[in-house]
Amino acid sequence: MEDLVQHVIGGKRVIGSGERRADVFNPATGQVARKVVLGSRADVDAAVAAAHAAFPAWAATPPLARARVLFRLRDLLEQNMKQLSVIITAEHGKVLSDAGGEVTRGLEVVEFACGIPDLLKGEFSDQVGRGVDTYSLRQSLGVVAGITPFNFPLMVPLWMAPVAIACGNCFILKPSERDPSASLLLADLFEKAGLPKGVFGVVQGDKDVVDAILEHPDVAAVSFVGSTPIAEYIYRTGTANGKRVQALGGAKNHMVVMPDADLDQVTDALMGAGYGAAGERCMAISVAVAVGGVGDALIDRLAPRVRALKVAPGTDPEAEMGPLVTKVHLNKVRGYVDAGIAAGAKLVVDGRDLKLQGYEDGFYMGGCLFDDVTPDMTIYKEEIFGPVLSVVRVDKFDEAVKLINDHEYGNGTAVFTRDGDTARAFMHGVQVGMVGINVPIPVPVAYHSFGGWKRSLFGDHHIYGREGIRFYTKLKTVTSRWPTGIRAGAQFVMPTTG
Repeated sequence: MEDLVQHVIGGKRVIGSGERRADVFNPATGQVARKVVLGSRADVDAAVAAAHAAFPAWAATPPLARARVLFRLRDLLEQNMKQLSVIITAEHGKVLSDAGGEVTRGLEVVEFACGIPDLLKGEFSDQVGRGVDTYSLRQSLGVVAGITPFNFPLMVPLWMAPVAIACGNCFILKPSERDPSASLLLADLFEKAGLPKGVFGVVQGDKDVVDAILEHPDVAAVSFVGSTPIAEYIYRTGTANGKRVQALGGAKNHMVVMPDADLDQVTDALMGAGYGAAGERCMAISVAVAVGGVGDALIDRLAPRVRALKVAPGTDPEAEMGPLVTKVHLNKVRGYVDAGIAAGAKLVVDGRDLKLQGYEDGFYMGGCLFDDVTPDMTIYKEEIFGPVLSVVRVDKFDEAVKLINDHEYGNGTAVFTRDGDTARAFMHGVQVGMVGINVPIPVPVAYHSFGGWKRSLFGDHHIYGREGIRFYTKLKTVTSRWPTGIRAGAQFVMPTTG
């Protein structure tokens, strides 16, 4: 990996006009690994200009030809999965196997987008009036942008860019400045796949670049994944500037554990969903709702597992959890644990002071497990985004559903039960966008769509899948009649089907 992470504009790596730099850390060691350029408004202007110039030819490219580029990209991603995983682990900290899973889930969206010739088919109605036909088609928007988070530096860009590009748009990526290197390899793979220069660009940066994207008159749409306060800002600013916006925000995902659930299965599920990727997932389970007296048995199973959690550098093949992404974020998560104790929650397992020999400066924290958490506590209300699992106890199923529905977030949730009636009632009654039944992290497959409800999503469209096709295209409906030689003269009434 390069010592300086640059932009990709017009198919070339450039430093651009900005003079600012930011440190990129190796979370495992706590040391600065490289620097990233922080772009300016001028860099966004240059990237948009390159994309704008490339757009007419790319939009006119037959969907089948676009699909062939994506087929080649799919093969290249598979061939470079190990290298991509190493880059992700080096800058994010997640274990290598989890990084490989990230690549795979992104690759699946590429595979979905390869079906674009069929996905873009419109509708046709013959003879809607005498000699009149109507048909519809979906056309590309122009230059679109994606602003993506640190926790999935490859997967989330692949949730956006392949679908947007397949639809005939040109795409500008603004990755997180915390782990930006994967964006450069993705740009290289797009180029090797045969994508014309300018169709995919990368502008590194921080809020200055985000604001320049949101305000640029030639950016037609913006996709975002991140925290709720920023998602709301993206949505309000983007739409105020006339853009189509999908902004996916934060989460507080609950898993309801019914008395009839298989507790061994529940424990395994909570360990992976609560502590995988150090809890830095928008679909992480951070609240377990123990129903009807199952709480004691659940804590008895969870506590020894959390204490035994293998925390190590992500490159350690035995590691189950790596470090957090930055020291600033580590301290923020520790602060939430402090707040939970102060509020009266019972800290059953305390991972705050974990130190690894030889990695004392790394951004490590062990798993934390709280019991007796109540809805008025900060650790219940706010997204912690760290390896902290809270157990809330309720007497009845209806109370569990009410807890979830009363929360401001509605991203993902799950219920673990053997009872089909309970599962069906949960699925219908819960006000959340993605639901798992005995599945702890219900991230939809690529040919469905990902998105939450309430303050977990701003905008009308979920991401990828057919919702992504709708977001990255606009509908055009054509009503046509061909001259027959019969002239009826001017008509001053609304056309009808008569």
